[in-house]
Amino acid sequence: MANLANYIVPVFVLGIILYAFHKKVNIYESFLVGAKEGIVTTFKIAPAVIAMVFATNIFLNSHFLEFVFSYFQPLLTSLGIPIQILPMAMIRPISGTATLAIMTNIFQNYGPDSFVGRLASNLQGCTDTTIYVLALYFGSIKVTKTKHALQAGLFADLVGIISAFIITWLFFG
Repeated sequence: MANLANYIVPVFVLGIILYAFHKKVNIYESFLVGAKEGIVTTFKIAPAVIAMVFATNIFLNSHFLEFVFSYFQPLLTSLGIPIQILPMAMIRPISGTATLAIMTNIFQNYGPDSFVGRLASNLQGCTDTTIYVLALYFGSIKVTKTKHALQAGLFADLVGIISAFIITWLFFG
């Protein structure tokens, strides 16, 4: 079975080439057109990506989240919610890479099999990078009215956060 995985992509590419020959498509020219479109798309989305990375780094380096969460620590502790997970829950809609770094830090400090480690894993799987996706994809095609998409995405993230906590608590709490 492991060897089969090594052949999937080459067989898929060969299938595309055979299909193109059958349809009498100039494969090389089509490949160049696709590569050119890919480069153009990369340059179109680069400003949105750079802006999101810059804004996320400023926000994380300000330590604003730690300041805000310190006021809610007694309430969260009484509810059984580990305060270590809150930065990840708040940053997840903005940046997937930042939340992976937070999750790695949680794994290093508490272990992947701890409650907070399992909660971090579930949170990573139950939520998405909503604001990043809206900024990147909508920004690349110049969509400016994202009100309902943003509301729906953030609501889905909230449901994902709550679901991650409930699932982790039910299975590992």
